[in-house]
Amino acid sequence: MVIAAVLVSLMSAAAVLYMSSVDAWIMVSHLGDYISPSLSAEARIELRAETIKHVVEIIDGYLLATVLLIFALGLYELFISKIDVAEDNEGASKILIINTLDDLKNRLAKVILMILIVRYFEHALNMKFDTPLDLLYFAGGIALLGLALYLTHSHGDNKKEH
Repeated sequence: MVIAAVLVSLMSAAAVLYMSSVDAWIMVSHLGDYISPSLSAEARIELRAETIKHVVEIIDGYLLATVLLIFALGLYELFISKIDVAEDNEGASKILIINTLDDLKNRLAKVILMILIVRYFEHALNMKFDTPLDLLYFAGGIALLGLALYLTHSHGDNKKEH
């Protein structure tokens, strides 16, 4: 049963990677329009805003694929077999070395937090700041994101010390 979850997660990760890569290719192919001398200043500003929005969406897709890969490989390592390449190779990332379910949850939580941060800034691109209070709310959101990042990193440091 676990192998089915691993395989479906790997296929989903491959699908999201493919979609994000296609989106990235299409976005890059449209950048030739940005240099066009016939493009007005307003149209150039609009194209720039759309391009930045697409970049954020592409990053979001790659992060989601990363979550799916970590989940699939973590399940594999926990319930089926250790990934020897990840443990033996000094150049390999230690993110794939998962010993407990808590390790898997912590790694997934950190990547999901990054997805939430990217989504926050994706929404920030479309925000209109009509009052100073709107700007204050936005700044508060950034402060809370910073606090969340700090807490995840400080939690990881404390765990290494014990």
